[in-house]
Amino acid sequence: MSNTASLKKEYAERIAPALKKQFQYSSSMQIPVLKKIVINEGLGEAVADKKIIEVAINELTAITGQKAVATVSRKDIANFKLRKKMPIGVMVTLRREKMYEFLERLVRVALPRIRDFKGINSKFDGRGNYTLGIDEQIIFPEINIDSITKILGMNITFVTSAKTDEEGFALLKEFGLPFKNQKN
Repeated sequence: MSNTASLKKEYAERIAPALKKQFQYSSSMQIPVLKKIVINEGLGEAVADKKIIEVAINELTAITGQKAVATVSRKDIANFKLRKKMPIGVMVTLRREKMYEFLERLVRVALPRIRDFKGINSKFDGRGNYTLGIDEQIIFPEINIDSITKILGMNITFVTSAKTDEEGFALLKEFGLPFKNQKN
């Protein structure tokens, strides 16, 4: 687990002091931290085929190293043949060591594998959090391309303690997320 410690250590030794200086915080408690990473796959097709959920759970568990859970619908929607409490998605919430481990693999291995990759958009939610949309799960090395039945996309949400988008952007940029070179 030495690679996990590396990103955490890097935060403590390099990133936190740099952010403290950049934003002139008076207390180290004001420095934004990465609280959690939530990975979410919406699977509307699962209404017709229950096996899609099981496959997605197994894939997301392999990618993150933590058991994924199915998310269920909250209400009936007749047009989509959807019943309340039907599984329609899969999600995982990563914290602490697993979060840093996943972030490192995402930045160093998975994102560079995207074809014609030019960086990710820097569109934040207004409160310092960032969601990255990925079109294909096959960019992760944990996924065996031969065993894939369906290409699934996912949203990866980085939840930070930053108060503003600017602070959240600075934090995630320091962690090595390859943003395109424009600011909003």
